[in-house]
This record gives sequence, structure tokens and C-alpha cells, in this order.
Amino acid sequence: MHAPLWDADSPNTVIAGDNLPVLETLPAGSFQLICIDPPFNTGRTQRAQRIRTVRSAAGDRVGFKGQTYQTLRGALTAYDDTFISYWDFLAPRLEQAWRLLAATGTLYLHLDYREVHYAKVMLDALFGRECFLNEIIWAYDYGARAKRRWPTKHDNILVYVKDPKKYHFNSDEVDREPYMAPGLVTAEKVARGKLPTDVWWHTIVAPNARERTGYPTQKPVGVLKRIVAASSRPGDWVLDFFAGSGTTGAAAAELNRKYLLIDSHTEAIDVMRRRLSRTTPPPQFLTADGELAAT
Repeated sequence: MHAPLWDADSPNTVIAGDNLPVLETLPAGSFQLICIDPPFNTGRTQRAQRIRTVRSAAGDRVGFKGQTYQTLRGALTAYDDTFISYWDFLAPRLEQAWRLLAATGTLYLHLDYREVHYAKVMLDALFGRECFLNEIIWAYDYGARAKRRWPTKHDNILVYVKDPKKYHFNSDEVDREPYMAPGLVTAEKVARGKLPTDVWWHTIVAPNARERTGYPTQKPVGVLKRIVAASSRPGDWVLDFFAGSGTTGAAAAELNRKYLLIDSHTEAIDVMRRRLSRTTPPPQFLTADGELAAT
């Protein structure tokens, strides 16, 4: 495939297919915001170049921005084949994310405790450590009930910017939270609420919630709306190439942003068709060959 399936004049679009060959056709610097929630170490075998590097003046390869890097092959080969396959799968897709971000753009990468530390090393090498903006902890109130360790009830969201001197961030557009100790602040501040920190308390999508689609890894639209509001402007393009239930698209549509979503799973495409066809304007659905996706 050589011709891009999308350009900046396209309508909102959902593409059914493998994300990597689609990403490789898209114009560089096209997206203000990229939000991805990839599978958590699925163990799928993928053929791709491995990225195991740290920035070093004495490095043995030249990477993005003309920086030199030193390989980390020896350190990472101690892990099992599932780990290696997972990062072979994800690394080239993160390279594309870097390429596709606008100069003022931001990447939000949603993972959990098992993989987030390896992702941080990889993204530091790919973007540069100076482009790391935040690690957001999304804490929720349902889930694990372990008794032999602290129950795990949070996910991690790594935030990287394309250029630390140019990135867009507008805290005035972000929803605000109630103060945990309202008696310590003024009544005016209590009424307004406080700006969220890098720890977000937000419930998961409950089984009986109106936004529930039935997709097993659906994320709450409130979390994505906060991201979209802070790191993009009305009319900007938002990309999610592990789109799942389409929550990124739903948040973008509600906040008057444009979106491109990609997913290879039939169930995800079916859910997005039902969910996003009710938004204004509704998206077009394409296959990775550029054909209209079957209804």
C-alpha cells in the first residue's frame, strides 16, 4: 500500500486493519494529539526492528534529530520471548507516533505497571528525555482484591511532547475536581474546584453505565476528554491507532476535534460503528485497502 488513506482534508475516519502499514502512509507532523492504549503484552509474534537504545555521545547509531544512541540489547535479552515479541510489535508503532506528531503535539501512552517502565526507557530514547512531560496515574475504585500484596487499582499514562519548547497545553480547558479538604481553601475555590494533578481519580466504566459498549477494555470517556481538552484545540486532528471501543473518537467528537481511529479487530470496528455513527459528523469507515468497510 502506497497511497495514504487519510489526509488533513478527510472527514472523521475509522480504518479497519493492521495499524502499522496504514501509519507508514500518513503525512508526517499531521496530528496534534496521539492517544494510544495498546494491548498489554499480548505475546503476539511480530517481525519488526528492535529498539533498545539510550542517548549517548559515544553511541553506535544515529537516530532522530541527529542524536547518537547506544544499544541496550544485552540488558533486554534477559527477558523471555513474550516480552521481546511485545516490544518488537510496539516499537515501530511508537516510531510512527513520533513521526506523525505535529511540532506542538503530545503523545499519551496508556499502559499498566508490567510494561510502563520499559516504555519509559524506549520513549526517552525515541523522543529524548527532555520531551517527557508527565507520568499520569489513573486510579480507580473497582477491580483487584488481592490479599497477598497491595491490590493493583491504577494504570499508567506516559505523556511525551514532540518539542518541549512548543507543545500545546491549556489547563483552563480541563475539567476540575473537588478539593479533598475543602475546609482548607476559600469558598470561591471550593465552588470552582481544583486543577487535576498527575494522579487522576476516576471510576472505570461500570457495567450499568450509559456509556458502556460491552467492549472488554473500554476506557471512560471522562479520562479521554480531559486529555483531549488539555492537549488539543477545537478543529485539531486526534489519532488513536489502537482504537478499541472508540472512546478517543467519542471524546474528540464531543469537544469539536477531528479524529482518525485504527483497529484490526472486527469486534472493535462493530462497536465503533454503533457508537460513533450517532456522533456529528459521523465518521467514514474504511478498510486498510481503502475500500468502504462493510456494514
